Amino acid sequence: MCGITGWIAYEQDLSRERGTLDAMTATMTCRGPDAGGVWLDTHAALGHRRLAVIDIEGGAQPMTVARGGETALVITYSGEVYNHRELRAELESRGHVFRTRSDTEVVLHAYLEWGADFTSRLNGMYAFALWDPREEELLLVRDRMGIKPLYYHPTADGVLFGSEPKALLAHPAVRPAVDTEGLAELLAFTKTPGHAVYKGMYEVRPGHTVRVRRQGLTVHRYWALEAADHTDDLDTTVRRVRELLDDIVARQLIADVPLCTLLSGGLDSSAITALAAGRLAAEGRGPVRSFSVDFLGHAEHFRPDDLRATPDGPYAHALAEHVRSDHRDIVLDTTTLLDPDHRAAVLSSRDLPVGFGDGDTSLYLLFKAIREQSTVALSGESADEVFGGYRSFHDPKTVWADTFPWIADGVDAAFAGGGGTRQALLDRGLLAKLDLTGYRDDRYREALAEVPHRAGETRLERRMREICYLHLTRFVQVLLDRKDRASMAVGLEVRVPFCDHRLVGYVFNTPWAMKTFDGREKSLLRAATRDVLPAAVADRVKSPYPSTQDPRYALALRDELRRLLADPDAPVRPLLDAGALAEAQADPTGGGFRAGTELVLALDAWLRQYRTALEL
Repeated sequence: MCGITGWIAYEQDLSRERGTLDAMTATMTCRGPDAGGVWLDTHAALGHRRLAVIDIEGGAQPMTVARGGETALVITYSGEVYNHRELRAELESRGHVFRTRSDTEVVLHAYLEWGADFTSRLNGMYAFALWDPREEELLLVRDRMGIKPLYYHPTADGVLFGSEPKALLAHPAVRPAVDTEGLAELLAFTKTPGHAVYKGMYEVRPGHTVRVRRQGLTVHRYWALEAADHTDDLDTTVRRVRELLDDIVARQLIADVPLCTLLSGGLDSSAITALAAGRLAAEGRGPVRSFSVDFLGHAEHFRPDDLRATPDGPYAHALAEHVRSDHRDIVLDTTTLLDPDHRAAVLSSRDLPVGFGDGDTSLYLLFKAIREQSTVALSGESADEVFGGYRSFHDPKTVWADTFPWIADGVDAAFAGGGGTRQALLDRGLLAKLDLTGYRDDRYREALAEVPHRAGETRLERRMREICYLHLTRFVQVLLDRKDRASMAVGLEVRVPFCDHRLVGYVFNTPWAMKTFDGREKSLLRAATRDVLPAAVADRVKSPYPSTQDPRYALALRDELRRLLADPDAPVRPLLDAGALAEAQADPTGGGFRAGTELVLALDAWLRQYRTALEL
C-alpha cells in the first residue's frame, strides 16, 4: 500500500520541476512511510511513497521496464494484486523476465502483454498510473470497488493526479475552492461517483480508467455490476459463498510483514477472523492477531438505541476465545477523543470536514495503536452492502422510500454518534441555496438509471436489486474512503475481503429470497460461516461501528462550540444559524445537537487549515 502522485504537461519541460513534484510527493508520506522516489521526463513527472508489504527489498518505485534499450513503461502504484503469483507464472510462460517478486512489476508486464484490457485480469485493490514515454500517454486505473482512492485535476496541457486531494493541492496551480455543488455534495451524504467536492478536481470512478493524451482526456469503464441469471440452488449458493471466502481470505493473508484482523464481535469481522485463524493454523503460521476498539467506561454508559442493541466487547472476546486469537482491546477515553491534535490529524487524513466526529477519531486512534504491532489488517467492511445487512434493506418503509435508503433511515446523523442532524446548525438561507433535497433527488435518479435488471423480475426483486446497487456503488464508498484514509494516515494497510469482485458479482445476482432465507439479515453469510463461529456471535443482530456514550463527550463539544462562537473571526460563523446556535448552547446535555456540532467544528477547522475558498 502506498501513496502516488504525478503531473503530465505536454507544453512544459517537467524535468525542471523537481521541487514541485517533491512537494506533491511529500504529502503522501503518511501513506508510504518506508521509502520515496520520483521519476522525471520532459512531459511526465511521477512520485511515489512506499509502504513495503510485498518484496520489501525489490519493490521500489516508480518502477520502469525497458524494451530495446529504452524505457517502455513507468508505473507509480498503490495497492495489492492478490493474484499476482498466477499472473507472473502466465507471463513467464510467455517469455517475460522479472527482476523482483513484487506485484507492481507484474502489473507492468501485464500491461505490456495484454494492453489496456489487462485490467480484466487483476484481482485486488489498487490505484495506479502508467506512463508510456513512447506514446506519451498516461493511464490512470482504479480497482473495481473503489477500495483505493485516486484523484485527478485536468489542466490546460495535461493532468495532475494523486491518491488524495492534498497531493493535488500542493501544486501551485490548484487552489482549494468549493462551489455550491461541491458543498451540496459534501453535506448531502450521497457520495456521487467521480465527484471530489473540490472545484476542478475529480475522482477516478471505481472500475474505470482515465486515458490522458495530447488530444485530451477520455474515460473508460472496464467493470460494472451486471444482471445475470442465478441458477444455483440454496445449498450450492451457500457452498459457493464459502468457497469464495476461503479463497479470498487465503489470498489476502499473503504479506511479508506482520498482519492482523479487525474484530468487532459482529458477524462480518468475526467470520473473517475465524477464517483467517483457520488458514494460519493450517499453514503453521501461529495464532491470528486481532484488535477491537472500546471506550473507557463504555459498559457503564452503554444504553441500547435504534442502531446498537448490544456492546461489542463481550462478542469480540467470545470470538477471540473461540479461535484462540492473540487479541487486544484498544481502549480510548474521552480526553483522547477530544484531543485537538487527534482531531486535526483526522481532518488532514480526510482533506474534507466530513463531520463524523468521534467515529472518525476513534478509528484513527485504533489504527494508530494497531500500527505499532502490525502493518496489514483484514477488515469485515462491506459485508452489509454485499449480503444485505442494514436495517434499510429490511424495513418496508425505507425500502420503498423514493430516495437513498440510508437517507430515509436517518443514518447521516447516526454516523456522528449523536442526536439531531448534521445540518441542524447551518444557516437556513444557505441550506435553501444548496437545496440538499433536490440535489439528493438528482443523484438518486442518476443512480437508479444505472441499475442493471433482468427481464421478468418481480416488483420486489427489482426493488431489492436497486437497493443493493445503491449500497454497493454509493454508500460503500463512504465507508471504504473513511477506512482507507484513517488507516493510511498511520501507514496501515487495511484489506477488505468482502469487496472481492467475484463475491460481489455472485451475491449481487442471488435472489433476495435466498439472501433472507432464514428470515434475517445476511442469511447467506451466516450459513456459510456458522461452523467456525460461536452461536452467540453467529446469531448476533447487526450493530454498527461503536460511538462513545460518555455524557462528558457531548458536553465538551458544546463547550468547544461556545468557545468557537466567542471568536468573531471564526471563518465558519457566516454559515451558521443564530437561532439554532442558541438552542444548542442551552441544551443541558449537549446531545441534542451533537451531530450538528461535530460538523460545525470540522467545517471551521477545515476553513482555517486548508484556507478553503467557498464560492457560493
